[in-house]
Amino acid sequence: MTNYAKGTGKEYHIGVGPGDVGEYVILPGDPKRCEKIAKYFDDPKLVGDNREYVTYTGYINGKKVSVTSTGIGGPSASIALEELVKCGAKTFIRVGTCGGMQLDVKGGDVVVATGAIRSEGTTKEYAPIEFPAVSDLDVTNALIQACKNLNVTYHPGVVHCKDSFYGQHRPETLPNGQELLRKWDAWLKLGAVASEMESAALFIVANYLKVKVGSCFLVVANQERAKANLENVQHHDTDLAIRVAIEAIKLLIEKE
Repeated sequence: MTNYAKGTGKEYHIGVGPGDVGEYVILPGDPKRCEKIAKYFDDPKLVGDNREYVTYTGYINGKKVSVTSTGIGGPSASIALEELVKCGAKTFIRVGTCGGMQLDVKGGDVVVATGAIRSEGTTKEYAPIEFPAVSDLDVTNALIQACKNLNVTYHPGVVHCKDSFYGQHRPETLPNGQELLRKWDAWLKLGAVASEMESAALFIVANYLKVKVGSCFLVVANQERAKANLENVQHHDTDLAIRVAIEAIKLLIEKE
């Protein structure tokens, strides 16, 4: 493969190299969340800032850890994961936002993904569609235990992953709207708990690269509750989901 980094020793997209990151990495989408997450580390330092990829590295309980933003969607998330693994990272927790789908999933709750519906395009370039996108069991169990430790209202389950944000929120206006609505109804009937945009790609690429990935999300709101004329308060502060991820990493470190 062509080396596009021109001998810098850094990965082409994320701008970091071996030794810059820890074995544990938190993966938010928004670059602006990285500094917020890094404040939970001991001695955090900015080690990379390129395109949508911002990376801080510090320590949790004496273990070197990092946070790297991935941008929005599967393509940029898969690039981040591929390049972080080349730098030595082995265990990842995606932290982000989602929209609830089942009526008991409310804004301000946390969702822990056990698997993901592959309604996006990235994973089709890694694996046949029959191969499921599932989270790592150890990381997922740590996230669930973290929710219990922090007394967080959480929902484990399968999440829906898509490439089009507006295909979810106004499908009836799109040329392929009827197909989107038909499938959305199927996901609801199958019990999908929330919709987001990155986990399917991360889970599939992690299987291929033989590393561990789990995901947790803040529920911003739930469009199905709105349709049912139920209370649908919006929450945008991701700190709760971040604290769940930090607690899960502490549990994983303790387990080593």
